[in-house]
Amino acid sequence: MSRFSQPDPELGHRLSRRGMLGVAAGATAAALLGAAAPATAATRNTTGATGSATPATTSGTKGRGRPVLPPGRLGIQLYSLRDKVSTLGFGPVFAELERYGYDEVEFAGYTQGSAGPITLAQLKRLARNHGLNPIGSHVGYYSDDPNAYTFAQNLTKVLDDAQALGLKHIGTASGPFRYGSTVDAWKRAAEDFNTYGAAARARGMKFYQHNHSEEFSFATDNPKVRLYDILLKETDPDLVHLEMDIYWAYVGQFRFSKRPDGTPAPFEPLNYVLRQPDRYPLFHVKDGESDPSNPYGYNMTDVGDGDIDYQRFISAVTRLRGHRLAHHWQAEHDNPAESFTFARRSSAHLHSLREKC
Repeated sequence: MSRFSQPDPELGHRLSRRGMLGVAAGATAAALLGAAAPATAATRNTTGATGSATPATTSGTKGRGRPVLPPGRLGIQLYSLRDKVSTLGFGPVFAELERYGYDEVEFAGYTQGSAGPITLAQLKRLARNHGLNPIGSHVGYYSDDPNAYTFAQNLTKVLDDAQALGLKHIGTASGPFRYGSTVDAWKRAAEDFNTYGAAARARGMKFYQHNHSEEFSFATDNPKVRLYDILLKETDPDLVHLEMDIYWAYVGQFRFSKRPDGTPAPFEPLNYVLRQPDRYPLFHVKDGESDPSNPYGYNMTDVGDGDIDYQRFISAVTRLRGHRLAHHWQAEHDNPAESFTFARRSSAHLHSLREKC
């Protein structure tokens, strides 16, 4: 999906999914953009199309102890594999993900680009045949085009397609910048999100918003107010959920731990989750090497190669009473050097993590 209107604050890093796997509308929407836990990676053949299995990376706590990653809850955002989907099709990609130990997939489009058409029924069946649960999907928030496949323009169709796939979550990776960056602008966007959340809930689904770093910036008309806090306050927690992209949240911490006037405004992304864990059914597990010379503070890496402490983060969430299996963890890399290698190594690393005894 694409980020609609507003200057793009993430520059090259902030994704443009408009053409990820193709966009269609109207009569062709069946091919439109928009279970039991299998064995862990340790007991699967993790040798994929890119060669022999890569050993798990060495950071984190491994060996003894309960696995940090809950069973059946490792997914991947298919945007990370868009090159393989467009050239090979969903079937071969799903087969590789099954081999790598993935349990779930999150969509960023429902077509295959140059690999040929596919219906939603076929796509759902194909995923299930490979032991993959379609858990969610990213759809655009709004567009100037009244026929665009977005929540604002085609809410009913977006929800129809999500239901056809059996999704439990349907969301957007677009920031709530539709009306600007003032307090009232974000209150208006929150009203939109409440509307979409109510419509999704009526269908048995959860609406969610996926953050980048700019959500943690400050309102232009009140620089003491963090925009993300407005979103949390003004949306109904029963209707609007969040998918924290953990990497971008830590980029936000790097960029926006001071107000525009230079006064301190520190925050810890994990604390947002611990205060309201029910609002975060989904996470993006994305890693980065710390680099203070980078304006974003990090250089994106494969999961396990960076400095974000996922042993700590995931454990803190899953140790909350009743939350061991309440969340879904989607590996992602915006631009991996080799996408199958990224998927394989990220799964191996996350499955290798163990809680501290």
